Amino acid sequence: MKKITSLLLALVMALSLAACAVQPRQEDYQSVNIRLGGLKGPTSMGMAKLLDDAENGLTANTYEFTMAASANELTPKLIQGELDILAVPANVGAILYNQTQGQVELVAASTLGVLYIVEKGGQTVTDVKSLAGKTIYATGKGATPEYALTYLLAQNGLTLGKDVTVEWKSEPTEIVALMAQEDHAIAMLPQPFVTVAQGQLEGLQVAMDLSAQWDKLGVDSRLVTAGLLVRKAFADEHPEAVAKFLEEYAASTDYANTHAAETAVLVEKLGIVKAAVAEKALPGCNLVCITGQEMKTAVSGYLQTLYDLKPEAVGGAMPTDGFYWLGTLAAALSCGAGPGRMAGGGHAGPRPHPAALTPPGGGPAGRAAGHVGFLEHCRL
Repeated sequence: MKKITSLLLALVMALSLAACAVQPRQEDYQSVNIRLGGLKGPTSMGMAKLLDDAENGLTANTYEFTMAASANELTPKLIQGELDILAVPANVGAILYNQTQGQVELVAASTLGVLYIVEKGGQTVTDVKSLAGKTIYATGKGATPEYALTYLLAQNGLTLGKDVTVEWKSEPTEIVALMAQEDHAIAMLPQPFVTVAQGQLEGLQVAMDLSAQWDKLGVDSRLVTAGLLVRKAFADEHPEAVAKFLEEYAASTDYANTHAAETAVLVEKLGIVKAAVAEKALPGCNLVCITGQEMKTAVSGYLQTLYDLKPEAVGGAMPTDGFYWLGTLAAALSCGAGPGRMAGGGHAGPRPHPAALTPPGGGPAGRAAGHVGFLEHCRL
């Protein structure tokens, strides 16, 4: 029995050494310059710490960042190879995938629902069904806000345009100006504009979180308002760089969720909103980093919902499995413990910082256990 045990231990050690021979060590990693793009809002707020760390030389990769107010300003840059990774609405990613015949891939869901129903001058909204007979101010016609509201109403026996009236506006600032003139008004707004509006309208209250209402339905999907797209050519050439980006992005999102005041300063530095607004808005921005199979399940369910409502919302067809970048663990793992390594299987409760997922000592047994579910579990 002792001989068998000794042989098994020798075999494990041999395999571990072999793995070290073929996998690059942390210190051998060659930094890659990644051109990032994001929208002026929650999609970029999750990157604030990452970009600040990059500026101070604390990241494995180097980053160039471009921000715009509209996805239409940035999606051509991704397609033309001027950007490598872009944060955009999840359905826009599906549209691009269909339009480019699979030349983009989704690497993470980065923002869950940031949409809220707010009410001034009363407390008449308590749930989705209580919206019946009411008029709502909103932005986002033909985009995620309209699709999400339409779906939630339908699931509660209501029809948009029949049971609930929406006056679509082009900008949240327009809605705030209208609400200021009325004693009682209801609106659907995204963060951080909810916080901005609360600073300008006395008595404005958050009546309902659309993401929470979605989750109450118990369906196999999430209200995924944004995700991270990568050019397939870039991911194919630099899979390890993409994995390291996800590691650094996950840490950045974790920091935003646990250090609102410090992140708010970085958000203002990026020119998104003032720090005072960002600090109050961050807890409601639902910043996440969901990857791997968990991402695929959440996003595909969400896109299927949109497709059922309006096929053109996802580009006329559901994206195939090739849309979801599930990554390669070999690209992300290195032999020997080191700061910033990601490993780990399933985790109950709060997600730890990626560096904390390295088993003590970084030994072969810990690494072997960590091979399962690496990218699936960087949600924060």
